[in-house]
Order: sequence, then C-alpha cells, then structure tokens
Amino acid sequence: MASTNALTFKVQRQNPELIPPAKPTPHEFKPLSDIDDQEGLRFQLPAIQIFPKNPAIDGKYLVKVIRDALAKALVFYYPFAWRLREMAGRKLVVECTGEGILFIEADADVSLQQLGDALHPPFPCVEELLYDVPGSSGIVDCPLLLIQVTRFRCGGFIIGIRFNHTMSDAFGLFRFLSTVAELAGGAQIPSVLPVWQRHLLSARDRPRVSYAHHEYDNIPDTNETLIPLVDMVQRSIFFGQAEISALRGRLRPHLRRCTTFELLAACVGRCRTIALSPDPDEEVRILCFVNGLRLFNPPLPAGYYGNAVATPVAISTAGKLCKQPLAFALELVMKAKSEVTEEYIKSAADLMVMRRPHFAVVRTYIVSDLTRAVFGDLDYGCGPAVYAGPAKAGAGVIPGFLVSFHIPIKNNKGENGKLVPICLPTNAMEVSVKEVEKMVKRDDDDIDLSDARKTSVFRAEN
Repeated sequence: MASTNALTFKVQRQNPELIPPAKPTPHEFKPLSDIDDQEGLRFQLPAIQIFPKNPAIDGKYLVKVIRDALAKALVFYYPFAWRLREMAGRKLVVECTGEGILFIEADADVSLQQLGDALHPPFPCVEELLYDVPGSSGIVDCPLLLIQVTRFRCGGFIIGIRFNHTMSDAFGLFRFLSTVAELAGGAQIPSVLPVWQRHLLSARDRPRVSYAHHEYDNIPDTNETLIPLVDMVQRSIFFGQAEISALRGRLRPHLRRCTTFELLAACVGRCRTIALSPDPDEEVRILCFVNGLRLFNPPLPAGYYGNAVATPVAISTAGKLCKQPLAFALELVMKAKSEVTEEYIKSAADLMVMRRPHFAVVRTYIVSDLTRAVFGDLDYGCGPAVYAGPAKAGAGVIPGFLVSFHIPIKNNKGENGKLVPICLPTNAMEVSVKEVEKMVKRDDDDIDLSDARKTSVFRAEN
C-alpha cells in the first residue's frame, strides 16, 4: 500500500498467551446461525482503541486489570474461548475446548503524539499494534479473539482487537467489550447478560426464499474490474455538521429526512464511481451492511450478540450514477435499505442453507455503519478512547476486496462527526477527493450554505 507517513516503529512483545475463562464453562457444541456462517462473514476483522495518558493509572497495572477482566468476561461469553468446527454442508459449530483467547502484552518505542495529530485510519505499522500470531488467523480451529495491549512511551496505550466475524457483528463485539469494561471497573456481572439463541436467525424448517437478494448475484468480472490491491492509498474523510448540512442542502425537502448513513453512503459511493470511471453501461453497486436487531417482532433478546446483519444493494449503471445528481444515488440507497425487514433477514438465512453464496463484490462499494457500536465510550479504568474503530480501511479488511465504514468520532477541534475511511488507486483517489470537496462546498446554483464553514475534509496518512 502507498504511504504518506514515513513513521515506523517497533514494539517489544511478550509471548502470546491463551486466557481461558476464570471459571469452568460447559462442554457442548453450539451451532452458529445461518446469518453468522455465511461465506461473506468468514474473515477476521481488526479493530483498535487508542487511549491517551492518564496520570492516575499505572500502565502495567492496567494491563493486569484488562487481562483479569477478559478472563471474567469469558465466563459469561464462554463461546469466544472455544474453537469453530466445520460440519456437513459447511455449517459452522462452536466446540467447547476451554483453550481461551489470545492475549499479547507489548511496549512501543514511540509516543502516541508521533503517530500524528489525527489518530485514525490508516495507521502506521498496524502489524506492530496487532501481531498476527502464526497459525491464529484462520476461521476454523483457531482462536476467535486476539487482543494486544501496547503501552506507549508517553503513558498512553492502544488495544488492538481481531475477532472472527462469524461469531458476532460490530454490535455483538461491543456488547462483549462493554462487559470487559464493566468487570474491569469492579462489577460482578454484566449489566446485560449475553444470550446465545442463534436458532432465532437460522433457516426455517421449510426454507423459503421470499426476496430476490440481488446482493448474492453471481456477477462474472468479464471486464476485469475488480480493483487490484496494488498502488493503493488510504484516506479518511471527516464529515462534520457543516459538510453534512451541505449535502442535505443539495436535496429536495422530502429527501432531507434521510439518515446520515444513507446520505454519506450515496455521496461517497457516487464520487468513487466517478473516480474509477467504469464503462458507462456497466452495472455498479453500493452494498450496505444493515443491522437488523430492531426489526424483529418480538424483538431479539437484549443480550443477543450474534450477527444480525443484512446486506441490501443499490444497483445502477455507472453512467447514470455518475451523471445524475446526488439525489439519484440517495434514492437508490434508501430504497435498498427500506426492503430490509424481519422477513428479508429470514429469507437470507433460508438462502444460506441452499447454497451459502458470497455477496457480490464486482464493481461494488461496500459500506458498514458503526454508529450504534460506540466503542469510544468504553472505559477500562483509564477514561474514554480518542479513537475506537477499524484498524484498517479499504483493502485488507476483508481479503480480496474493498470496504468502508462510518465511524463516529470527534475531530481535532472537538467537533462530532463521521469518519469514512476509503481506499483507492492513487490517481482515482485524487479525483475522488475533488468530487467530495465539490459536493460539500458552496454552490450558488443549487444550495445555500452561507453559514457553513469551509473545512478540509480529507486526512491522508498511513
């Protein structure tokens, strides 16, 4: 990957260790749901939490507190301490082994300040902050969680987390880490007890696929349009209130009620398509990871921590998406998301037992909303994080293709907003930069932003 940040550093790691649950746990087999074990979720997702120095906290003591809290949390979330097995029909089942999760304690030879003013993706030397223990990165027969706590010379520290996405989505991981934080703070039990019950999102006894599910279309890459993961750059786009207001100002009143996620997915999806310049007649897609927890009636149990995601897709020809205004892309995204219901998710689960397809990735912008999983609010005893979210963006998150996230964050001026990391070839990135900046600046022809601050939205580092 191309880099605009020359900082390199090394960490001194202690030997990786396995942390088992603090108390004995049941010996049993637990099947994942058919939403959990779909092909598109069979990867390890890396995340990072960054904590500045807290003068009242000793770094070595804090590591012990976190290690102990993890062991206690695994008593409640004991399936995380197990290993996945693949059964007939590629069905994934968790088997109790009692082995535990991987834990690494480390020290860095730099301060957090040397990472730059903006602590967000792309990070320098991610491999130092989250060591890929040999033999640990598979889906089956491997640890389901890897956690590395790295102390920095300034007294701050970073927690690197890698988790098997088949076990939970971002909100499920948030529930687990919330329990770790509560137990680190002295609680004896979680405020919300975890619930397995993966059968609630498994295929029905008589599977019936009631939706077209174009997200799982088999699309051949006839024009070799999958982006090669070479000569790529990563950048993070900060959308504050001024930028979001500017985008809404381009819309007709009835569309301004859209969610911020829909608005930014449409904006970035359109701009990157312009930058990549595919053939105008080619089909392009914006695929959204949508959390379906609140769509069920009766609701899923409060402690449910499995995947509850759907992946609706907005489809257009490249020519239309690029030439039409933002409203065109937005309406496509809104329509795709509106189709997601309880029945839609159940239909997808039924489809999985028939052929377990991977969602389509050819000419597809894939985006996930992390707004509800507020990792930055988690406090292990040292205060909230200054950044909490994916450790990587774009290439390298899901092997073989590109993905983006919407991350709630404060910028260097303390302004709340959404950070959207993207990854594109160098030339395409420059075009995408210009397209987004045009969208969020004053345009007297169709928007009134007289009170909007003109800010630079792009932060580029690696």
